[in-house]
Amino acid sequence: MLKRLPFDDALRSTVGVPMRSRLLDSSPRSRVWRVRLADRRLVIVKQITDGGDAGADAGTRFEREVAGLRLAGRATGPAVAPAVLATDLPSRVMVLEHLDDLGKTDDWMPGYAESLARLHALTGPEDAGALPAWSGPTAADAESFLTMARALDVPVPSTVLDELTSLLSRLDPSPHHALLHGDPCPGNDLRTADGVRFVDFERASLGNGLVELAYFRTGFPTCWCAMSVTAAPLAEVEDVYRTTWRGLTGRDVPGDLADACAGWLIQGDALVERAHRGTVDQLARVPVEDFEWGYISARERLVHRLGVVAGMTRDHDRLHAVGRLSSTLAVRLLECWPNLRPLPAHGTRPWF
Repeated sequence: MLKRLPFDDALRSTVGVPMRSRLLDSSPRSRVWRVRLADRRLVIVKQITDGGDAGADAGTRFEREVAGLRLAGRATGPAVAPAVLATDLPSRVMVLEHLDDLGKTDDWMPGYAESLARLHALTGPEDAGALPAWSGPTAADAESFLTMARALDVPVPSTVLDELTSLLSRLDPSPHHALLHGDPCPGNDLRTADGVRFVDFERASLGNGLVELAYFRTGFPTCWCAMSVTAAPLAEVEDVYRTTWRGLTGRDVPGDLADACAGWLIQGDALVERAHRGTVDQLARVPVEDFEWGYISARERLVHRLGVVAGMTRDHDRLHAVGRLSSTLAVRLLECWPNLRPLPAHGTRPWF
């Protein structure tokens, strides 16, 4: 693969001369090599390609990932991402620090939560514009959610639309400037001797860190390997995240975790892989067909998220009607399709 490695003279003069390379598994959006240099060092070479991402220009994704990695490079103490060693903008190539992954461990979540909080705390209002603002649910998502409920013959109280409209306002990312990874899923977190580091920042943005802390409750909504985290492990990781954030910023995490979870619930695009997002109304498909992403179906993902929101909003002043509707919808889905499975427990996460 060496002759096909996109490594020009400028990169050679900056980083070194490549001697051997191995093409690694990656998404359709990129090509990734592990490269041995003449001085025996290992580096990662990543080239952003045109494939596999509806509506996203490859050059924009390249710039976004490099910007996210460089912001992540501000971390003092243990790093939270690989260092950017060099870039080649015309070829959309970045040369990154090689990380030694320690591999599988049962107790993976506390370190993940700590590094996620450290990542989020690296940016502030002064970084506005350095990355796009987080893109959350829209009014169209809220309407699709309610239309799905009606298609399943579940009555929608009039107060639900008002609550969802207010929810969208509260989820506005503009007051928040946390450095969001964009896809902090298993496989994008590497265990190193110094802690967890995140890779693949193609969807990095600025917003409220709670939308990624919500991954633990909502089953990792942008990930093919959805999983359930409950009880003591869930309480521990959320406490680790909040304690780490408070220690770094001197303040509590802003916002409401229930809002973040409800935001993931009403986004139909969080039921499908990235290449299919923005193509059709995914929630409209749920009453008439089930569809899998990885080894979990859309209805199974949705039942999990409905249960989470129902449980979090029983005593919630601003999402009480949404919570009751969520509870009724979860029951209805299980009545219609009793063979739907619960999400696998977090201990079953895949390792790459």
